Amino acid sequence: MTTSSDMSAMITHARQLRETLLADPHRPTYHFATPEDIGIPGDPNGAFFANGRYHLMYLYACRADGFRWGHLSSHDLVHWRAHPDAVLPDTLDGGIFSGGAFVDDDGVCYLTYWALPVEGQGDGGIRIIKSCDPLYNTWEKFADYAIACTEGGILKRADADGRPIYLGCADPSNIWKKDGVYYMQTGNLCVLLKFKRDGLNTYTEEALAELTVPEEIYGDWVDLFSSRDLRTWEFRHRFYTRDAANRLTDPNEDDMCPSFLPLSIGKEGGAFSGKYLQLFISHNRGCQYYIGTYDKARDLFLPETHGRMSWVDNTYFAPEALVDDKGRQIMWAWLTDNRQDELTYGWSGVYGLPRVLWLRPDGSLGMAPAPELAQLRYNPMPLGAMSLDTTPRLLSGINGRSCEINISATLPTNGEFSLYLRANDDLTEYTKIGYDAVARQLYFDATHSGTQGRPVHETAPFALQEGELLELTIFVDNSVIEIYANERQAICRRVYPDADGAGVLLFGTPGTQINDLVVYEMAASNFC
Repeated sequence: MTTSSDMSAMITHARQLRETLLADPHRPTYHFATPEDIGIPGDPNGAFFANGRYHLMYLYACRADGFRWGHLSSHDLVHWRAHPDAVLPDTLDGGIFSGGAFVDDDGVCYLTYWALPVEGQGDGGIRIIKSCDPLYNTWEKFADYAIACTEGGILKRADADGRPIYLGCADPSNIWKKDGVYYMQTGNLCVLLKFKRDGLNTYTEEALAELTVPEEIYGDWVDLFSSRDLRTWEFRHRFYTRDAANRLTDPNEDDMCPSFLPLSIGKEGGAFSGKYLQLFISHNRGCQYYIGTYDKARDLFLPETHGRMSWVDNTYFAPEALVDDKGRQIMWAWLTDNRQDELTYGWSGVYGLPRVLWLRPDGSLGMAPAPELAQLRYNPMPLGAMSLDTTPRLLSGINGRSCEINISATLPTNGEFSLYLRANDDLTEYTKIGYDAVARQLYFDATHSGTQGRPVHETAPFALQEGELLELTIFVDNSVIEIYANERQAICRRVYPDADGAGVLLFGTPGTQINDLVVYEMAASNFC
């Protein structure tokens, strides 16, 4: 029983924590941030839409008892309500890692997750938990593993000739249903690590040639399992085959945190395009995807195009997605760039903004921030048209710590357009973002962003078509900066300015013309 003095102490501590978080200059105000405790690893998990609400789980390391899934829901993707934690450790869970969500025809929701081994009690496996509660506040775990590992993250079997085969038994995907049968993917990192003696990040083509295991072990792939009752699962086959010939991915990349969902024909949702999106990470290179066809007769995914959402490191990481009642696919990703000594701040773990994904008419992936985020705009500052040159032009009166910037610009064919964000007064500290028409790249330069974080220059492939305007949407939220270009490319990173600069400056190749420029201040939507 909680006493009056216990309650008084809890209230005092809660207030102290809230005030500490509010005073943290690097804590975002409208990007998801772990409410408290250790978001390392901090994968988004178990996203689903049901009964008019978006649900999102977040992996965190609870100081009391280890890894858990926290649980939030929202009706508008902006304002979130906390639920009781959905997945807590038990006697079969030595740790709770990533997985997905599925809502069956009767409204019952199922979460899949990777249960790490309990020391001295087996090898862990894939587990499933369900909720029949219309608010999804209460959850019931299945008593045993859906798929039991034979070693950490691996299921060892024998082929028809008695030779050993190694299946992924980690990071299960969302479940989907076809003709009354349930399907689920499992990630392959642990199988790759079993044969990579030098570790994932140091693996080379030369080392591959010296090993005696089959080449098909390497690279990104997933295994497919099926079930008729969600309790007994059978291995089917590998769900897709990496295209080694075209070198779309490298042999030292894995496929974990997989998500397999249909793509609509537009950012508003609508009709199914006929194509599916396989989102996943490689641990060394971050978030990426395939667009392709689902061969339902053979239960195979046939990748057709490949793309990345992280290029220079793995900052944009661990994608999780859902499809809502409009048919929109919406994703989140964990931003792995954590500042030094982050655990001393009382929290860690930040996500990129909810990003809508769809199939563009040319077959490429469309991407845009969820339009619901416009609810947070206030104090609009329309700055109109202006001409730029190589001298940085300061935008005065801007809240450069929390804003959305919308820009439409015309560039010379050999032009470059740039912004300095979070800039201090003498321009010794800033984050530079922009577009280079010659290199055909969107870029994010954090080499002058402060002494903490990752001081890298990241570029993403992007090219304007002939006569096309450059349309940028930029979000600044304390330590998070996102840039979207023409609804088909984006870069999202974290920065930690030492000087707490808030300047916003524009410049470009002479002849660069800003046709329209609007800056909005952004209201805080996080509790603290």
